[in-house]
Amino acid sequence: MPIRSCRVTIQDMDGVTHTVEVTAATLYEAVAQGLAAIRGNEWVAGIAQGLNVVKVSVADVRVEHEVKLMEFTKWLERDGGSPRETGDRHRIRSILGMPTLQAKRGLK
Repeated sequence: MPIRSCRVTIQDMDGVTHTVEVTAATLYEAVAQGLAAIRGNEWVAGIAQGLNVVKVSVADVRVEHEVKLMEFTKWLERDGGSPRETGDRHRIRSILGMPTLQAKRGLK
């Protein structure tokens, strides 16, 4: 998949909207890159989980996407799937500084 320039936007717990520019090959990779960048900023009051929405706008022909954090988290924790999906989840967990599912199970 081609790498695209994306604008990722989310509201923090104070209702302040934050936007960052990232490059990603997939929608969920853009969400992960954006969350990692926004969480690392001292101006962010924390990101609420659950029904909070992450907006992703792709720069080629700008298309906006919204992902419920609950759905993103479910996808991230899911086991199995195609080799591509499993690899995507592994890479995205790594972007977020999370252990891989294999590491959580004590496997290499």
